[in-house]
Amino acid sequence: MSTATSVLLLGGVRAGKSARALTLAESAPAAFHIFVATAQAFDEEMARRIAAHRAERDARWHTIEASADIVTPLAAALSARPRASDEATVVLLDCITLWVSNLLLALDTMDDAEQHIARRAAELVQLMQTHADVRWVLVSNEVGLGVVPPTPLGRAYRDALGRANQLLAAAVDRVELMVAGLSLRLK
Repeated sequence: MSTATSVLLLGGVRAGKSARALTLAESAPAAFHIFVATAQAFDEEMARRIAAHRAERDARWHTIEASADIVTPLAAALSARPRASDEATVVLLDCITLWVSNLLLALDTMDDAEQHIARRAAELVQLMQTHADVRWVLVSNEVGLGVVPPTPLGRAYRDALGRANQLLAAAVDRVELMVAGLSLRLK
C-alpha cells in the first residue's frame, strides 16, 4: 500500500485550487478515486460550472454529490471500495467552502453556527483519521483576508469557515495556499 498523504488547498476564488487538487489526486497511484462534490446547481450559471468541473474528471472517478451530509455517503463509499494490495484510495473533496455554506443555510438560527460547523468538521476529521490509508485532498477558500462582512449571516459564514479551515489544517499533513495559480506551502 502506498503511503497516504493528506493536503488542504486554501486560496481565493479562481486561485487554481481545483486544478491543483485534481493534479495532486491524479498523480498518486490509486486503485479507487472518489470525488466529493458539494456544489448545488441553483441556476444555469452554476449548472455550467458543475458541468465544466465534471468534464475535467475522467472515468476513474466515483463521484459523490452531497451538499450537507458528506460524511455518511463518503464513509459508505470507503467501506465498499475495492481493495488493491499495492495501490491506495484517493478522496478529493471540492469544496469545504460550499459545504460550510450549505450547512449554515440549513440552520434555523446563527446562535451556535460556528460550533455546529466545527462539530461537522470534526466528524470529517474523524473519518479521515479512521481511513488514514486514504490520500485526502481537500479544497477550501480563505475568506478571512477581506473586509468584515456587513451582515450577520456573512460574519457567521466567515467565522464558521475559518474555524473549519483551522480544524482541517491541523488534521492534514500538508497545507498549501494558492494564489494566481501558484502554490505556497504553509505546512
